[in-house]
Amino acid sequence: MIVALILAIETATKLCSVAVARAGKLLAIRESDPTTNAHAEKLNVFIEEVIREAGCALQELDAVAVGIGPGSYTGLRIGLSAAKGMCYALDIPVIGLSTLSTLAQGALEHASERNAELWPMVDARRMEVFSQPYSAELEPQQPAAPLILDQDWAQQPAARMVFGDGADKAAELWNGNENITFLRGMTPSAKYMFTAAEKRYTAEAFDDLAYLVPDYGKAANVGMAKKA
Repeated sequence: MIVALILAIETATKLCSVAVARAGKLLAIRESDPTTNAHAEKLNVFIEEVIREAGCALQELDAVAVGIGPGSYTGLRIGLSAAKGMCYALDIPVIGLSTLSTLAQGALEHASERNAELWPMVDARRMEVFSQPYSAELEPQQPAAPLILDQDWAQQPAARMVFGDGADKAAELWNGNENITFLRGMTPSAKYMFTAAEKRYTAEAFDDLAYLVPDYGKAANVGMAKKA
């Protein structure tokens, strides 16, 4: 049995979450207030704290798992840069994990209902979210894509479980809907990353350190500055 010491970093949303586990067993975790953006301030501090609490050293890490989105441009760049820097310096593999799949893993660990399709949702502002349906076995059913939340989508007859900060902001759509199970307050915590990270590590399914990039969900809306 492979016993791996893995550091997990998730910064795709307002939550800054860092955890470390050995053989899938959580040793330490630090998380910021999920209503504020504190990634640049907190990330390196959290990494130092979880390593110290776990009673290990950075040099003992076997891999770093990092959330690659979809989500915040700034948060993803901060998290992935930190993960790549450590992996390069320590000569260990990096494992990029979908933030939506991490949310779905968390939902499975908390929900008693297992017959509904899982719809993790990351806020993309206004009534738009990044989402992707998963089966109860965590198999993706469609590619991740932006989704506009409205009554037409909410009233579809399929049994669905919705969660994540994107679902939280649209809580009024789920009220009284018998086809929707709403898990309020679910976050893509780093503690939910280890099931997938362990499988990837055991299979040696690592990402290329040079070419792993964030999945922002959609292109940045950048325009040219107007001339005075």
